[in-house]
Amino acid sequence: MKNIFLIAILLFTQAIMAESMSKIDFIKQAQKEAGEISPKKLKSLLDEAEDVIVLDVRESEQRAEGGIPSNEMNKEQFISITRGNLEWEVNKLTQDKEVIIVTYCRNGGRGALAAQVLKKMGYGNATTLKGGLKGWAEAGYPVKTGLGNVTLNKGK
Repeated sequence: MKNIFLIAILLFTQAIMAESMSKIDFIKQAQKEAGEISPKKLKSLLDEAEDVIVLDVRESEQRAEGGIPSNEMNKEQFISITRGNLEWEVNKLTQDKEVIIVTYCRNGGRGALAAQVLKKMGYGNATTLKGGLKGWAEAGYPVKTGLGNVTLNKGK
């Protein structure tokens, strides 16, 4: 009886691991199809006032954690549409299928899935921010929070 129980636990664990791996593989495929832009490249595009849409696909409670800061000149370029509503609301975002759209979430997974969908919908220049908001902050760029713009201190 112990052996049967042990085998059942092992099979259950393997099934969970296989499911987790398939999610990771799914995200990796989305990253490959949509491509990724580095935080440095996005910062450069924003600093050079390029025509780029920065699309936050996180849920509203996650957006409360902070986001990539805009300024008075480019605030229209910063949009929030949750990943779950993207397909229904993207046409309100832009009709220009050639505009650069950079999606992001907290760590990069949902952002990659969103960019992949946008590509499939004909937005040829959709891509995702490598590492998401976390990657942005770890690259040393500011995050706008309720306390203002803050920068991650890496213990320097």
